Amino acid sequence: MPDGEVVINLHPMKEKRVVNAGFTLFGENKNAAIKLCHWTKKSIRTGEEEHCYKEKFYGIQSHRCVQMTPALPFCNLCCQFCWRDVSLRNPEWKGHHEDPKEIADKSVELQRMLLQGLGGVPHSDKHLEEAMTPKHVAISLDGEPTLYPKLPEMIQEYHKKGMTTFLVTNGTNPEAIRRLIETNSLPTQLYTSLSACTEEMFKLVDKPLQPGLWQKLNETIDMLPNVKTRRVIRLTMVKGLNMFYPEKYAEFIKRGQPDFVECKSAVAVGFARSQGRLKYEDMASHEEIREFAKDVARFTGYEVVNEKEDSRVVLLSKSMAYYLSFSRLS
Repeated sequence: MPDGEVVINLHPMKEKRVVNAGFTLFGENKNAAIKLCHWTKKSIRTGEEEHCYKEKFYGIQSHRCVQMTPALPFCNLCCQFCWRDVSLRNPEWKGHHEDPKEIADKSVELQRMLLQGLGGVPHSDKHLEEAMTPKHVAISLDGEPTLYPKLPEMIQEYHKKGMTTFLVTNGTNPEAIRRLIETNSLPTQLYTSLSACTEEMFKLVDKPLQPGLWQKLNETIDMLPNVKTRRVIRLTMVKGLNMFYPEKYAEFIKRGQPDFVECKSAVAVGFARSQGRLKYEDMASHEEIREFAKDVARFTGYEVVNEKEDSRVVLLSKSMAYYLSFSRLS
């Protein structure tokens, strides 16, 4: 490592907290991490009878999905509803970054290692065996993954493995999206989170750590019609905080023209609850989410095409025919 290079390492107490929360950290500076998803474990235990809403909506096999991040301590927002430990936040990348091939290889290796523990509890042998060869990677576990400097190369490494990639971004780094386009490294599906429809709401809900991020988010939304991959705008709703003005959210959707819109309740779990940022009563019921989604649909011309009640999420698309022709993975 060059002399004078800044290294971001987690404080031992913070590292202990995220490890206790089920994260497996890796890389020279432990900036990357994976965690076995709740739905991955459920799918293996039930033989796919219980699975993530992404399987119902898009055909992703929950038991074959890796949940990871290349940017654990780096994020430029401190969202009120985030279930991660927001005390870890660094708003921009500093210091060494892990090699993209090593991240892709190690995340799959660690996933297999963690899955071995499920062999000792009731499970489907078929699904556990299939899980050992992951097909999908959700680049979303923690931090803002577009801050990782080698994101295009990392996505390419997963694609070389024959895996589909699902990138979740808070939308405040349009320069990274441009790099993905320019390097022909777009993910299989690009999620852009939208949890505010005015700048005042953005400051209240998303708590930006840098100036100008609202403008950056708007820039990303305006880029989306020209991004040649499957695109989703995810509305994360907190009752009494940002679950207002469906007509204003609709304006963003009409500008971005995503293939799909997910309207989902924030969930009071993890650090969101333990750090006192979100209470159970702040969670919208599925019925409330459904009604808000219907209002958004009415203002956009989109249609409600699917829902999953236990995840409190409703899916909108341009039409049912469009959804059926475009949603499933090949």
